[in-house]
Amino acid sequence: MLCRTASELYWMSRHIERAENTARLIDLTQRIALLPERLERGKAGAACWLRALEALGVDEEYLARHDKVDGDDVLRFLTLDPANPSSIYSCLQLARESGRAQRGAITAEMYQDLNASWLEILGLNWEQLISNGVSPFLDWVKTRSASFRGVTVGTMGRDEAYDFLRLGTFVERADCTVRMLDIKYAEAHGEEEREARSAVQYYQWSALLHAISAFETYRKIYKDTIQPVRVAELIILRDDMPRSLAVCCNAIHATLTTLAGGAKVEAIRLSGALAAEVRFARIDAILAQGMHEYLTHFLERTHQLADEIGRQFMWSTDLAAA
Repeated sequence: MLCRTASELYWMSRHIERAENTARLIDLTQRIALLPERLERGKAGAACWLRALEALGVDEEYLARHDKVDGDDVLRFLTLDPANPSSIYSCLQLARESGRAQRGAITAEMYQDLNASWLEILGLNWEQLISNGVSPFLDWVKTRSASFRGVTVGTMGRDEAYDFLRLGTFVERADCTVRMLDIKYAEAHGEEEREARSAVQYYQWSALLHAISAFETYRKIYKDTIQPVRVAELIILRDDMPRSLAVCCNAIHATLTTLAGGAKVEAIRLSGALAAEVRFARIDAILAQGMHEYLTHFLERTHQLADEIGRQFMWSTDLAAA
Protein backbone atom coordinates (compact mmCIF):
# COMPACT_ATOMS: atom_id res chain seq x y z
CA MET A 1 0.00 0.00 0.00
CA LEU A 2 1.21 3.51 -0.81
CA CYS A 3 2.33 5.57 2.17
CA ARG A 4 -0.07 8.35 1.18
CA THR A 5 -3.03 5.97 1.16
CA ALA A 6 -2.04 4.50 4.52
CA SER A 7 -1.71 7.98 6.02
CA GLU A 8 -5.08 9.18 4.66
CA LEU A 9 -6.90 6.12 6.02
CA TYR A 10 -5.16 6.30 9.38
CA TRP A 11 -6.00 9.97 9.81
CA MET A 12 -9.52 9.52 8.47
CA SER A 13 -10.33 7.19 11.34
CA ARG A 14 -8.43 9.37 13.83
CA HIS A 15 -10.46 12.42 12.84
CA ILE A 16 -13.77 10.56 13.13
CA GLU A 17 -12.75 9.23 16.54
CA ARG A 18 -11.49 12.69 17.58
CA ALA A 19 -14.83 14.28 16.69
CA GLU A 20 -16.58 11.74 18.92
CA ASN A 21 -14.05 12.10 21.72
CA THR A 22 -14.32 15.89 21.64
CA ALA A 23 -18.08 15.50 22.01
CA ARG A 24 -17.52 13.18 24.99
CA LEU A 25 -15.06 15.61 26.57
CA ILE A 26 -17.54 18.49 26.16
CA ASP A 27 -20.21 16.33 27.77
CA LEU A 28 -17.94 15.61 30.74
CA THR A 29 -17.00 19.28 31.13
CA GLN A 30 -20.62 20.41 30.99
CA ARG A 31 -21.63 17.92 33.65
CA ILE A 32 -18.81 19.02 35.99
CA ALA A 33 -19.40 22.72 35.34
CA LEU A 34 -23.05 22.37 36.38
CA LEU A 35 -22.31 20.87 39.79
CA PRO A 36 -24.12 22.61 42.69
CA GLU A 37 -21.06 24.43 44.03
CA ARG A 38 -20.44 25.88 40.57
CA LEU A 39 -23.81 27.52 40.11
CA GLU A 40 -22.21 30.85 40.85
CA ARG A 41 -20.15 30.29 37.65
CA GLY A 42 -17.30 32.82 37.56
CA LYS A 43 -13.80 31.47 38.05
CA ALA A 44 -14.92 27.97 39.03
CA GLY A 45 -16.89 27.42 35.83
CA ALA A 46 -14.15 28.97 33.69
CA ALA A 47 -11.59 26.62 35.25
CA CYS A 48 -13.55 23.59 33.98
CA TRP A 49 -13.55 24.86 30.42
CA LEU A 50 -9.90 25.87 30.61
CA ARG A 51 -8.99 22.33 31.67
CA ALA A 52 -10.94 21.00 28.69
CA LEU A 53 -8.95 23.26 26.35
CA GLU A 54 -5.70 22.20 28.00
CA ALA A 55 -6.66 18.54 27.72
CA LEU A 56 -7.11 18.96 23.97
CA GLY A 57 -3.93 21.01 23.67
CA VAL A 58 -5.72 24.02 22.14
CA ASP A 59 -5.70 26.40 25.12
CA GLU A 60 -3.03 28.69 23.66
CA GLU A 61 -4.83 28.94 20.33
CA TYR A 62 -8.10 29.75 22.09
CA LEU A 63 -6.57 32.38 24.39
CA ALA A 64 -4.84 34.02 21.43
CA ARG A 65 -8.29 34.75 20.01
CA HIS A 66 -10.33 35.39 23.17
CA ASP A 67 -9.76 37.68 26.15
CA LYS A 68 -11.22 35.25 28.69
CA VAL A 69 -12.45 31.69 29.08
CA ASP A 70 -16.20 31.68 28.60
CA GLY A 71 -18.29 28.51 28.40
CA ASP A 72 -20.22 29.55 25.28
CA ASP A 73 -17.09 30.72 23.49
CA VAL A 74 -15.28 27.46 24.30
CA LEU A 75 -18.27 25.45 23.12
CA ARG A 76 -18.33 27.28 19.82
CA PHE A 77 -14.56 26.93 19.47
CA LEU A 78 -14.70 23.16 20.05
CA THR A 79 -17.79 22.43 17.96
CA LEU A 80 -18.30 24.60 14.89
CA ASP A 81 -15.18 26.77 14.56
CA PRO A 82 -13.60 26.06 11.14
CA ALA A 83 -10.45 27.91 12.21
CA ASN A 84 -9.84 25.38 14.98
CA PRO A 85 -8.34 22.25 13.34
CA SER A 86 -9.46 20.15 16.31
CA SER A 87 -13.09 21.29 16.33
CA ILE A 88 -15.80 18.75 15.54
CA TYR A 89 -16.55 20.68 12.36
CA SER A 90 -12.92 20.50 11.20
CA CYS A 91 -12.56 16.82 12.13
CA LEU A 92 -15.58 15.83 10.04
CA GLN A 93 -14.35 17.99 7.18
CA LEU A 94 -10.87 16.45 7.25
CA ALA A 95 -12.27 12.92 7.48
CA ARG A 96 -14.51 13.54 4.50
CA GLU A 97 -11.63 15.00 2.48
CA SER A 98 -9.50 11.95 3.25
CA GLY A 99 -12.37 9.73 2.16
CA ARG A 100 -12.77 11.63 -1.08
CA ALA A 101 -9.03 11.38 -1.77
CA GLN A 102 -9.06 7.62 -1.16
CA ARG A 103 -12.41 6.56 -2.59
CA GLY A 104 -10.75 3.60 -4.27
CA ALA A 105 -9.48 2.30 -0.92
CA ILE A 106 -12.80 2.43 0.97
CA THR A 107 -16.30 1.23 0.15
CA ALA A 108 -19.00 3.38 -1.41
CA GLU A 109 -21.08 3.05 1.77
CA MET A 110 -18.23 4.40 3.87
CA TYR A 111 -17.83 7.47 1.69
CA GLN A 112 -21.59 8.07 1.64
CA ASP A 113 -21.61 7.96 5.43
CA LEU A 114 -18.71 10.41 5.68
CA ASN A 115 -20.33 12.72 3.15
CA ALA A 116 -23.68 12.64 4.95
CA SER A 117 -22.05 13.66 8.24
CA TRP A 118 -20.15 16.48 6.57
CA LEU A 119 -23.16 17.86 4.69
CA GLU A 120 -25.28 17.84 7.85
CA ILE A 121 -22.78 19.74 9.97
CA LEU A 122 -22.05 22.08 7.06
CA GLY A 123 -25.70 23.16 7.15
CA LEU A 124 -25.65 23.78 10.90
CA ASN A 125 -24.90 27.18 12.41
CA TRP A 126 -24.29 28.23 16.01
CA GLU A 127 -27.76 29.67 16.53
CA GLN A 128 -29.37 26.42 15.37
CA LEU A 129 -27.10 24.36 17.60
CA ILE A 130 -28.02 26.41 20.68
CA SER A 131 -31.71 26.41 19.74
CA ASN A 132 -31.78 22.63 19.30
CA GLY A 133 -29.62 22.02 22.37
CA VAL A 134 -25.96 21.13 22.84
CA SER A 135 -26.67 17.65 24.23
CA PRO A 136 -28.62 16.49 21.14
CA PHE A 137 -25.76 17.73 18.97
CA LEU A 138 -23.19 15.80 21.02
CA ASP A 139 -25.35 12.68 20.76
CA TRP A 140 -25.55 13.20 17.00
CA VAL A 141 -21.75 13.34 16.74
CA LYS A 142 -21.37 10.11 18.72
CA THR A 143 -24.04 8.46 16.58
CA ARG A 144 -22.35 9.50 13.34
CA SER A 145 -19.02 8.14 14.58
CA ALA A 146 -20.67 4.84 15.54
CA SER A 147 -22.36 4.74 12.14
CA PHE A 148 -19.04 5.07 10.34
CA ARG A 149 -17.47 2.30 12.43
CA GLY A 150 -20.46 0.07 11.77
CA VAL A 151 -20.38 0.66 8.03
CA THR A 152 -16.62 0.04 8.01
CA VAL A 153 -16.91 -3.26 9.88
CA GLY A 154 -19.87 -4.36 7.79
CA THR A 155 -18.63 -3.51 4.30
CA MET A 156 -14.83 -3.39 4.19
CA GLY A 157 -12.52 -6.30 3.40
CA ARG A 158 -10.01 -7.29 6.07
CA ASP A 159 -6.93 -5.97 4.30
CA GLU A 160 -4.23 -3.39 5.01
CA ALA A 161 -6.67 -0.53 4.46
CA TYR A 162 -8.94 -1.92 7.18
CA ASP A 163 -5.96 -2.36 9.52
CA PHE A 164 -4.85 1.27 9.13
CA LEU A 165 -8.39 2.46 9.84
CA ARG A 166 -8.52 0.27 12.94
CA LEU A 167 -5.10 1.48 14.04
CA GLY A 168 -6.09 5.14 13.82
CA THR A 169 -9.25 4.54 15.84
CA PHE A 170 -7.47 2.95 18.79
CA VAL A 171 -4.52 5.35 18.84
CA GLU A 172 -6.91 8.28 19.04
CA ARG A 173 -9.15 6.54 21.58
CA ALA A 174 -6.24 5.76 23.90
CA ASP A 175 -5.13 9.37 23.71
CA CYS A 176 -8.57 10.71 24.63
CA THR A 177 -9.15 8.17 27.41
CA VAL A 178 -6.00 9.40 29.14
CA ARG A 179 -7.01 13.04 28.73
CA MET A 180 -10.53 12.55 30.11
CA LEU A 181 -9.36 10.60 33.13
CA ASP A 182 -6.71 13.23 33.83
CA ILE A 183 -9.35 15.99 33.71
CA LYS A 184 -11.29 14.25 36.47
CA TYR A 185 -8.20 13.76 38.63
CA ALA A 186 -7.25 17.41 38.13
CA GLU A 187 -10.79 18.33 39.20
CA ALA A 188 -10.43 16.30 42.38
CA HIS A 189 -6.86 17.39 43.15
CA GLY A 190 -6.51 19.02 46.53
CA GLU A 191 -10.11 18.43 47.58
CA GLU A 192 -10.67 17.41 51.16
CA GLU A 193 -12.43 14.09 51.69
CA ARG A 194 -15.35 15.45 53.63
CA GLU A 195 -18.75 13.89 54.04
CA ALA A 196 -20.36 17.09 52.81
CA ARG A 197 -18.69 16.58 49.44
CA SER A 198 -19.62 12.92 48.98
CA ALA A 199 -22.59 13.64 46.68
CA VAL A 200 -20.51 15.97 44.53
CA GLN A 201 -17.70 13.42 44.27
CA TYR A 202 -20.21 10.74 43.30
CA TYR A 203 -21.67 12.98 40.59
CA GLN A 204 -18.24 13.82 39.18
CA TRP A 205 -17.20 10.18 38.83
CA SER A 206 -20.63 9.31 37.45
CA ALA A 207 -20.18 12.08 34.88
CA LEU A 208 -16.91 10.55 33.74
CA LEU A 209 -18.46 7.09 33.39
CA HIS A 210 -21.43 8.47 31.46
CA ALA A 211 -19.17 10.53 29.20
CA ILE A 212 -17.27 7.44 28.06
CA SER A 213 -20.38 5.19 27.97
CA ALA A 214 -19.11 3.07 30.86
CA PHE A 215 -21.71 3.60 33.58
CA GLU A 216 -23.66 0.38 32.89
CA THR A 217 -20.42 -1.56 32.42
CA TYR A 218 -19.20 -0.37 35.82
CA ARG A 219 -22.45 -1.46 37.47
CA LYS A 220 -22.33 -4.90 35.86
CA ILE A 221 -18.70 -5.56 36.82
CA TYR A 222 -18.50 -4.10 40.34
CA LYS A 223 -22.14 -4.17 41.48
CA ASP A 224 -21.35 -1.46 44.02
CA THR A 225 -21.43 2.29 44.53
CA ILE A 226 -19.02 4.31 42.43
CA GLN A 227 -15.53 4.39 43.92
CA PRO A 228 -12.65 6.37 42.34
CA VAL A 229 -10.18 3.47 42.58
CA ARG A 230 -12.52 1.12 40.75
CA VAL A 231 -13.33 3.73 38.10
CA ALA A 232 -9.61 4.16 37.43
CA GLU A 233 -9.13 0.39 37.31
CA LEU A 234 -12.01 0.03 34.85
CA ILE A 235 -10.76 2.75 32.53
CA ILE A 236 -7.10 1.78 32.63
CA LEU A 237 -6.73 -1.95 33.26
CA ARG A 238 -9.93 -3.84 32.43
CA ASP A 239 -9.88 -5.72 29.13
CA ASP A 240 -13.68 -6.02 29.09
CA MET A 241 -14.25 -2.25 28.95
CA PRO A 242 -14.35 -1.16 25.25
CA ARG A 243 -12.69 2.24 25.75
CA SER A 244 -10.12 1.21 28.35
CA LEU A 245 -6.40 1.71 27.86
CA ALA A 246 -5.93 -2.06 28.06
CA VAL A 247 -8.26 -2.70 25.13
CA CYS A 248 -6.77 0.16 23.09
CA CYS A 249 -3.16 -0.90 23.67
CA ASN A 250 -3.86 -4.55 22.89
CA ALA A 251 -5.65 -3.61 19.67
CA ILE A 252 -2.83 -1.25 18.61
CA HIS A 253 -0.15 -3.88 19.22
CA ALA A 254 -2.07 -6.63 17.42
CA THR A 255 -2.80 -4.40 14.43
CA LEU A 256 0.79 -3.20 14.14
CA THR A 257 2.03 -6.78 14.34
CA THR A 258 -0.23 -7.69 11.43
CA LEU A 259 0.83 -4.67 9.38
CA ALA A 260 4.54 -5.31 10.01
CA GLY A 261 4.25 -8.84 8.63
CA GLY A 262 6.95 -10.21 10.88
CA ALA A 263 9.35 -7.28 10.49
CA LYS A 264 10.92 -6.00 13.71
CA VAL A 265 10.22 -2.28 13.91
CA GLU A 266 10.31 0.21 16.77
CA ALA A 267 6.55 0.79 16.71
CA ILE A 268 6.01 -2.90 17.53
CA ARG A 269 8.32 -2.65 20.54
CA LEU A 270 6.70 0.52 21.85
CA SER A 271 3.15 -0.78 21.44
CA GLY A 272 4.12 -4.11 23.00
CA ALA A 273 5.62 -2.35 26.01
CA LEU A 274 2.42 -0.32 26.54
CA ALA A 275 0.22 -3.40 26.14
CA ALA A 276 2.33 -5.38 28.61
CA GLU A 277 2.30 -2.54 31.13
CA VAL A 278 -1.48 -2.26 31.28
CA ARG A 279 -1.83 -6.04 31.25
CA PHE A 280 0.34 -6.63 34.31
CA ALA A 281 -0.09 -3.35 36.21
CA ARG A 282 -1.94 -3.05 39.51
CA ILE A 283 -4.13 -0.08 40.28
CA ASP A 284 -2.67 0.36 43.77
CA ALA A 285 0.82 0.69 42.28
CA ILE A 286 -0.44 3.27 39.79
CA LEU A 287 -2.09 5.31 42.55
CA ALA A 288 1.07 5.11 44.68
CA GLN A 289 3.04 6.52 41.75
CA GLY A 290 0.53 9.35 41.37
CA MET A 291 -2.33 9.21 38.88
CA HIS A 292 -1.51 12.50 37.16
CA GLU A 293 2.15 11.53 36.80
CA TYR A 294 1.19 8.12 35.43
CA LEU A 295 -1.26 9.56 32.91
CA THR A 296 1.16 12.27 31.78
CA HIS A 297 3.89 9.70 31.20
CA PHE A 298 1.46 7.39 29.42
CA LEU A 299 0.35 10.21 27.12
CA GLU A 300 3.96 11.02 26.26
CA ARG A 301 4.58 7.40 25.33
CA THR A 302 1.42 7.33 23.24
CA HIS A 303 2.65 10.35 21.30
CA GLN A 304 6.04 8.70 20.82
CA LEU A 305 4.29 5.62 19.47
CA ALA A 306 2.15 7.72 17.10
CA ASP A 307 5.30 9.41 15.78
CA GLU A 308 6.91 6.02 15.16
CA ILE A 309 3.82 4.74 13.37
CA GLY A 310 3.98 7.70 11.03
CA ARG A 311 7.73 7.39 10.46
CA GLN A 312 7.81 3.65 9.89
CA PHE A 313 4.56 3.01 8.06
CA MET A 314 3.58 6.22 6.29
CA TRP A 315 6.51 8.30 5.13
CA SER A 316 9.66 6.18 5.22
CA THR A 317 11.19 3.01 3.83
CA ASP A 318 12.16 1.63 7.25
CA LEU A 319 9.62 -1.18 7.08
CA ALA A 320 10.76 -2.32 3.64
CA ALA A 321 14.35 -2.34 4.81
CA ALA A 322 13.65 -4.17 8.10
